Amino acid sequence: MMRVAIRHLADHLLWSAAGPVWAVWRLEPHGARYMGAQQRDELLSQLTGLVRALPKTARLYGLCAQVDAGEVVARMLEGVDLERYPHWAETAGADLELLDGLEMHQRTWWLAVPLETQQRRLDIAAALGGVWADLSALLGLRPAPVPREEVVSYKERAAQIEAEITAMVPMRRARPAEIMWMHQHAVHRGLEEPLLVEASDSEGGGGKVLGQVLRSPSYQDLGQVRLLEGGQETLEYSRESKRNPSQKRERRQGRLSPVRRTWLQVESAEGAGYQAHLPLTEMPRAVAAESADLLARLEELPFPADFVCDLRLISTQEVKEQVQRKKRELADQADQYAAHTATGVPEEMHDAAADLGELDSRASQSTVEVEVQAVTVLSVWGPTPQVCDERARMLSKRVQSASYRLARPAGEQEELMSLSLPGSPTPPRTRQYEQNQLGEDWVLGGALVGGGFGDRRGQMIGISQDSGTVRPVLLDIAQSVLENFSASFGVVGDLGAGKSVLLKLINAGLVDRGGRAIVIDRTPVREWAHFAQSAAPGRCQVVDAAQAQMSLDPLRVFPPATAAHYALSYLTLQLGIGPLTAQGAVLKSAINKAQASPAPSMAAVIAALEEMADDGASRGQEAAMLRDLLTMVSEEPLAAAVFDPELPPISLQSDMGADWVVITTAGLTLPPREAVANPELMRSQPTEALIGRAVLYLLAALARQVAFEDPERFCLITVDECYWLTSSAEGLALVHEAVHDGRKHGAGMALGGHDVEELGNETIRGLLAHRFLARTADERLAARGLEFLGLPGDSETLLRTVTGDLSPAGDARRAGEMLVRDPRMRIGRMQVVVPPLPRIEQGIFTTPGDLATEPRLAKTAARPVSGEQARQLLADTERHPATAGGWTA
Repeated sequence: MMRVAIRHLADHLLWSAAGPVWAVWRLEPHGARYMGAQQRDELLSQLTGLVRALPKTARLYGLCAQVDAGEVVARMLEGVDLERYPHWAETAGADLELLDGLEMHQRTWWLAVPLETQQRRLDIAAALGGVWADLSALLGLRPAPVPREEVVSYKERAAQIEAEITAMVPMRRARPAEIMWMHQHAVHRGLEEPLLVEASDSEGGGGKVLGQVLRSPSYQDLGQVRLLEGGQETLEYSRESKRNPSQKRERRQGRLSPVRRTWLQVESAEGAGYQAHLPLTEMPRAVAAESADLLARLEELPFPADFVCDLRLISTQEVKEQVQRKKRELADQADQYAAHTATGVPEEMHDAAADLGELDSRASQSTVEVEVQAVTVLSVWGPTPQVCDERARMLSKRVQSASYRLARPAGEQEELMSLSLPGSPTPPRTRQYEQNQLGEDWVLGGALVGGGFGDRRGQMIGISQDSGTVRPVLLDIAQSVLENFSASFGVVGDLGAGKSVLLKLINAGLVDRGGRAIVIDRTPVREWAHFAQSAAPGRCQVVDAAQAQMSLDPLRVFPPATAAHYALSYLTLQLGIGPLTAQGAVLKSAINKAQASPAPSMAAVIAALEEMADDGASRGQEAAMLRDLLTMVSEEPLAAAVFDPELPPISLQSDMGADWVVITTAGLTLPPREAVANPELMRSQPTEALIGRAVLYLLAALARQVAFEDPERFCLITVDECYWLTSSAEGLALVHEAVHDGRKHGAGMALGGHDVEELGNETIRGLLAHRFLARTADERLAARGLEFLGLPGDSETLLRTVTGDLSPAGDARRAGEMLVRDPRMRIGRMQVVVPPLPRIEQGIFTTPGDLATEPRLAKTAARPVSGEQARQLLADTERHPATAGGWTA
């Protein structure tokens, strides 16, 4: 049996078999692969403060928790009543089939600190308890209980440390079951391991104070493991070695030499797993700050890799004393070389003197700086020794390309593995791999930089490309309002970059999960109508605004409190006049008279203007002109839906009461974008274009009214190609209202465009919580898109990514790639994945040839991945172009 380092657990405190008492926290570090310079500097400053605030010794774990496909689907189903919304169970089942059997993990960070109290006798008692733990294990006795006084004292010390460091990085106290999971993870690498999500939800595993002592359950079952250094070579691996000429002399009876078997075989009841532990032995003398994040770049590997950093922290005064001592030793060596050799002092000694001088200078700049003496061990694993060995070799090569070096010592794998076990002592031999850095330099290594983005639950909209293994990206747009975030979002990118596919996917998922969606579809082929009818048959309503089958008259449709407001906004936009002009005042008076009449309508507004013109008052001339203009507009067929009093008014409850409402406007034309910003050019536009622009505004106002009616049920308004709405003052005000007040009413707005500026003014863009940037070939537009995400628009690397590396033309396997920013300001890269369901796949793609008069199952591959192609793509660990070019010094 393997020795278990855990003697007692109480909350986040661990009494170890070696004596010391450890406090364990789970960290949630910020940061991501994509950060602006200011954000990066702020993050590094916070993390440097954390390191400086740590006690003299600490241990940091970066563990890859195994994620099961069922766990992902459970988070997709969380909070959804499947009896009321069975379609979501169907979607989740399709995603389960897509993810089943794929290697998935999530990076987790844990900080363990050995505690010392002010009462020396308690520390001695803890050490003696560790001695008794060894003896009691041999005799089959229970570990000695811990006095209540000792528990209270160590909890107070842990709370003091927590108060000193909690402001630097988000953290919480680890649960006893999570500490046990850390141990189980270390011994189950390469096998099916217990899920962290289950441990995080568990309240068990810890001891309880009964009377005046702490008593814990036995943890010896965690030690039902056999460790075998070098392992037992499999027959297949022996045969493989025979094909390698370089290994011929080392084969004995068909087996490799034990020196070649540099892995650790861990046998348990679940089977045998194989692990390789590689300590960091060499670092470059100098490295660019943006390329120094070696540990953060482990995420780019096509397999999971753990790391553990065993830290000793030395104060500034001690650092300076060590520097002075090394300087004297170096000077003595230089004198000896000068006296006994003719070649003079070696170049290496000049480099060492320069390094010591720089270290002395930097240590003198701050009295709070510390030197971090770290033993860093990277661990990989596999179900077979072949897989484990291949991964270890790949990791070594990747690290070597960045001028770092990893060792793979034979005979020390068990000792290196013990660093992964919570509460274990530091094996003395591992100190030979110690690397010394100042605190701010150590932080640059990326050990405390997070990389996740997206929501904890919701629909799966894609797969992260910042991870070498499969990592689903979830989005719960409706939950944003409950977490005091805006539920509005923007999607920007070129034609064919995947904007519409993402918007459709989000709308379909929202409706399936119990929300509502209202979409204004102005595409000539009515693509949204086809998609809604396919994705949500029987739950959608298509309203054709261009056919004038129902009245959109604001005075007949909207409640009296808002009817006059929307009528005035519509008419001023239609006629191209300002609401605060003399003509605007006349128009408002006519609207008030019409609303006060027995049958309010837009036709009644024309009648009111006629009456005002006949009165011959001072405003008669303006009234006559407005009457003539509105009469001309009302005679156009496209305006019949607004001015014909004989049409039945659209109902906000029945016509607009479906789960998914698509308002189609095929037949309505719009002014070109150039005319939107040019008043002179706008006045020369044909009447039908001006009518189309005003009617679309009215439709958006209608959608806003319906979305705000029921705050208890989230509703999303989707406006693709949104420039037609944000280009006018009236439309901009409507978008601002929907985005600004949507959270209070359980609503949000989805805006799609080709340019960030089409989404609205800076205030509106600033209120968009989720932001998506797809391929944008034009550098000027790409720069604005990067700034929209909070990234530097002048970064050549990022511009190259957005203009050429996102969804490159001609590569169907990479369609749908985007940069994403979530409400927590985390930025990542993902690829949109459509669930393999015929009802979703029908009509979701807009590539020519995919649209027809009736929905059908699309067959082509030049689109965001779905179905079997998605599964093959997810299983391909070399699919991530974002990982190329990394690992350089």
